[in-house]
Amino acid sequence: MITRSPDQPPERLARNLDWNLLRTFLVLGESASVTDAAERLGLKQPTVSSALKRLEEQLGKRLIDRSPGRFRLTAAGTLLQREVVDIHGAVLRLGTLMREVANEVRGHVRIAMASHVVCPVFDEALTAFHTAHPNATLSIDVSASRDGLDAVMARRASLGVCLVHDKSPRLEYRRLYREFFGLFCGPGHPLFGRAGLTKADLVGHSSVSFVTDRMSDALRPVTLMRADAQLEDRIVGTSAHLEEVRRMIIAGLGVGPLPVHVVRRDIEDGLLWQLPPYDDMPPIDVHVVWNPKAAMNRAETALLEELLRRIEATPIEARTYV
Repeated sequence: MITRSPDQPPERLARNLDWNLLRTFLVLGESASVTDAAERLGLKQPTVSSALKRLEEQLGKRLIDRSPGRFRLTAAGTLLQREVVDIHGAVLRLGTLMREVANEVRGHVRIAMASHVVCPVFDEALTAFHTAHPNATLSIDVSASRDGLDAVMARRASLGVCLVHDKSPRLEYRRLYREFFGLFCGPGHPLFGRAGLTKADLVGHSSVSFVTDRMSDALRPVTLMRADAQLEDRIVGTSAHLEEVRRMIIAGLGVGPLPVHVVRRDIEDGLLWQLPPYDDMPPIDVHVVWNPKAAMNRAETALLEELLRRIEATPIEARTYV
C-alpha cells in the first residue's frame, strides 16, 4: 500500500528524489515484469521491487499495476515514463554540453534514416557540411521510420530523415522531398513485360511490402493503392528496408510498392516492371525531424542549419521526384 504524502514543493521533490530510481523505472516501463527488468539491469528481483516501491512512496502515486496476471503502467506511470525519457536523453547528452568548445567545429552527428533516401538536396548538404567542417563526424543508422522518430524523441539521434504519419507537438518537421510510389513485379512474374495492363490484371496476385504499409502508419496511401488494386490480402514478405523489398519483388515473391525515382535504373536494366496505376500514384513526403529540446553540439547544429537553408532555398517543385 502506498502512503500518500502531502504535496511537496517541486524544489523539495528535486532535492529528495533519488535519481537512480528514475533509471530503474525507465527499464521497468519497457519490461514485461519486475523479473525481466532485474535481468536487464543486472540486479536481483527484490532490489528492483524495492526501488519501485520507494519511487512510488516518494511520488505518492502507484506507477505500475502489479496485480496478479497484470504488469502495466498506470496513468501516473505513463506520464512519468514520458518525462523520464526526456530526462534520460538529457543525461546522455551531458558530454555534449561539457565538450570543450574550439574554434573549429567538432562533434558527432547521428542521423536516423529511413531506408534508401535518394535526394540530391540532402546529399549536397552532406557535401557542404563535410567541406566546411572536416573534423566533424557522423553516423547514419537505417531503420523503420517510426524507430527513427523514437530515437529523435529520446535524443538518441541528432535528427531524423524519415516518413511521418502523425506529427508530435514535441518535435519539429521540415519536408525534405516528395516521392511517388508505384507497383512493380520482377522478371519471373507472369505480368512482367506485358504492355497495356489494367488494375484488373493485378487482382488476386500476391504482394510484398514495407512494415509501414498499413492504414495506421506512414505508408497509408500505399496501403490504399494496394487495396484498390485488389491484390491478395495476405502480404507474403515485409521489410523496413527498401533494398529487401526490392529483393523480394525481383525474386518473384509478389507485386510490391517502390519509389519510382529510386528504381528508375532497375526499370531500365530490366530488373523491374512497373504495373498499374500509372497515373495518380500516391505521393509520400520525407521529412527532416529534430527535437527542439535536445542540446545539440556544434556539428549537429551546423548540419541541421545547412539542411534547413537548402530546403528553404529550393522550391518544392525541385524537391519532387517522379
